Amino acid sequence: MQSTSTDKATMGPLGWVFLILGGVVMLAPFYFMFVFSTHLRADIFRVPPPLWFGTHFMDNLDILMSKIPFWKNLGWSLYVGALSTGLTLLFCSMAGFAFAAYTFRFKKALFALVMGTMLIPAFLGMIPTFMIMDTLGWIDQPRALYIPAAAPAMGIFLMRQYIESAIPRELLEAARMDGCGEWAVYWRIVVPLLGPAFGTLGLIAFIASWNNFIGPLVVMRSVENYTFPLALRSVQNPVDTEWGALMAGSVVAVLPLLVIFIFSSRRLISGLTAGAVKS
Repeated sequence: MQSTSTDKATMGPLGWVFLILGGVVMLAPFYFMFVFSTHLRADIFRVPPPLWFGTHFMDNLDILMSKIPFWKNLGWSLYVGALSTGLTLLFCSMAGFAFAAYTFRFKKALFALVMGTMLIPAFLGMIPTFMIMDTLGWIDQPRALYIPAAAPAMGIFLMRQYIESAIPRELLEAARMDGCGEWAVYWRIVVPLLGPAFGTLGLIAFIASWNNFIGPLVVMRSVENYTFPLALRSVQNPVDTEWGALMAGSVVAVLPLLVIFIFSSRRLISGLTAGAVKS
């Protein structure tokens, strides 16, 4: 036993060293993104490159606004993100409630089919998605981004697990005995108890929508309708990319997610683990 405790004592500092080095490696790109966003392109390509913040952040934003409809692209990202998140919460909670609270034919097979879609790489859906959106006449329309993303399998799984573990069947049966219909049971009993699950899934859905690049690339055509990540990519070219402006736009894109994660990381982790073990 003494040798075991000695091994742990000697391995402790080494573990911290690896953790700190790993943290530095992971945070370095974000640090340089923030630093380069405050420098002009000529300064970024100096040798050695700048290691501290400059004074040209607003100048870089002005350059970026001259190349893309900055506020419109940012607004489209917020609009698509809000609608995608709202629809995801609605449909995933309804599907999760159905899988958790009802018994019906082929229930297990259907749930397995839904979960199986998580194994399909996203890029395999690019061509079918484009063909369907083109048939519906939704090319270059924001609805082509938030409607297909309204019921992800991961969200259905999260809601089903949470409802099974956190909402007793007896509570649902009592509501039915009191005369509640199925919609009333869902809306009046289940939805008010889904706060932690809603918070977790809402964060995941909004972040996924905000960072989505492939979806807008497939279905969007005009720069005015680009979401913010795709608009930033349109600024990049092989000849004279304004890297300072591109970094400034990346900072604007990252800041909302950074603030959201800082204030809700605890809820995100607790919500993800809330349905992991049935009581």
